[in-house]
Formats: sequence, C-alpha cells, structure tokens
Amino acid sequence: MNSFSRPRKLIAAAVLLSVLAAPVSVMAEELQPLQLPPPRMDGGKPLMQALQQRQSKREFSAEPLELQVLSDLLWAAFGINRPDIDHRTAPSAMNSQEIDVYVALAHGVFVYDAKAHALKPIAAGDVRTKTGGQDFVKIAPVALVFVADLARMVKARPETKEGYAGIDTGYISQNVYLYCASAGLATVAHELGDRRVLGDALQLRPDQKIILAQTVGYPAARRSGAK
Repeated sequence: MNSFSRPRKLIAAAVLLSVLAAPVSVMAEELQPLQLPPPRMDGGKPLMQALQQRQSKREFSAEPLELQVLSDLLWAAFGINRPDIDHRTAPSAMNSQEIDVYVALAHGVFVYDAKAHALKPIAAGDVRTKTGGQDFVKIAPVALVFVADLARMVKARPETKEGYAGIDTGYISQNVYLYCASAGLATVAHELGDRRVLGDALQLRPDQKIILAQTVGYPAARRSGAK
C-alpha cells in the first residue's frame, strides 16, 4: 500500500462523517449523495450469540453513527450479498425486492441504493421526528423507514401485495436487529406517526406504502470515544 493511501482514506472518512453530523443549516441548500465504504464481512458476534442478545432498546445516545458502522448496518439490512445475480441479505416475495430503506439523519433523508452501496438524497432537513411520537426519535441519530414500492410486485396478485410487503419488511427489520446485537448498537421497531405527513416528507408516490419505522443508534450509556 502506498504510504499516503491510509492517511487519504482516513481523511475521506472523516470528511464524510462530518457530513453525517452536519447541522441542517449547513446542508439546507443542497443535499449530496453519500458513497458508503465497503461493508466489513468479518468480525461481529457469532450468530447464536447475536440471537441471544437481540432485544429492543429505547434509550439512545445522540452520537452520530460512524460511517463504516452505517455502511455495515445498511448492507446487513438489505444489501447485495450475491453480486452476480443482485440478490440480497433478506428474501422477498418472488424476488420483487420491493422494499426501499429510507435513512433519516439529522441533516436530511436518503434512500439506500444497494447496487451502488450509497445513499441517494431525497430531501434536506430533519424528518426523524416524523417517524414516530416517542421521545427517542428526537435523540437517536438514525431512523430507518421501510417503504414498499408496490409497482415492483408485478408477479403478485393485487390483494396480496401489502401482505407480502409486510412479511418482507419483517425479514429486513430482523437483519437490523441481529446486526445491532452483534455490533453493540441499540434499536427498536416502533409505531409510526402520521403516515401521510411522513410520506410527504419522503416524497412518496401513491403506490409506495410506508410499512415500518426502526430507530438505530448507540446505547444511551455509551460516551463519545468509548469502546
């Protein structure tokens, strides 16, 4: 490795992390796409231990997730694990891959692009508080919103689409739970707020349906810099 490669990578990561934590006033003019670093495929806790430790936690630190952690989280949730056929870490009915993972951060909301492993900007501003009425949605750094694009479900009968979408969301949500248990993060899937208001904030079409929201962050007991 070139002696300058590692410092450059560290600088790039620091810049992107600062973007994640930037206040709304800095980002209001133009929200930029975020390229995520490659997900780490090693480390973490064994599956049985992660299952044993899987739980819902409702007390969060406001500390932003490190960019690498956000990358790993989104890949675990619904990333591509077989690039030759574009299949994912969670199954979907008839391989419709109809669920989009929207990522609400303090400065804006993005949608996860699994093929590019990147965050595509949707809108500047903090919409985390629109994902639910609980106090923790105002504190935790990441709110995930699972949205079903029913137009992609071309093989499903109309009356079965939303049912399948609910099941498929459950697979993704459980992946998030298991990753969080493995990585020492806190998470909880929770009741949504006003779906119409949230849908407007996410700029959804009528055939896109919000299924579930899930909050993610470091546990409240964590302090910045703690290991």
